[in-house]
Amino acid sequence: MSPHPRHGLDEAFVTPVRFSLMAALRDDAEIDFPTLREVLEAGDSVLSKAITHLEKLGYVKTKKGFVGKRPRTWVASTRLGRKAFQQHLAALRAIAGDYPEA
Repeated sequence: MSPHPRHGLDEAFVTPVRFSLMAALRDDAEIDFPTLREVLEAGDSVLSKAITHLEKLGYVKTKKGFVGKRPRTWVASTRLGRKAFQQHLAALRAIAGDYPEA
């Protein structure tokens, strides 16, 4: 008997903001913090904590710089992060199986 697919879920993606952040950072996209905040409809603190958590795991990387005189942070997923997210999505699909759409 195979293990239940839930064992393939990654705890890093259990919060909606972290899950949405990884989904937004597909295809080596590098997105600045204000754009992520707007796209994800998340507050600064929540988004910052999500980025920090995923960065500690090596799932995202940040780059700091300036636009004019204003500081700016850009975020991108890493290869490790994209692989972990793909495995998480595969586990979700396996759990849901052929669940009918509404």
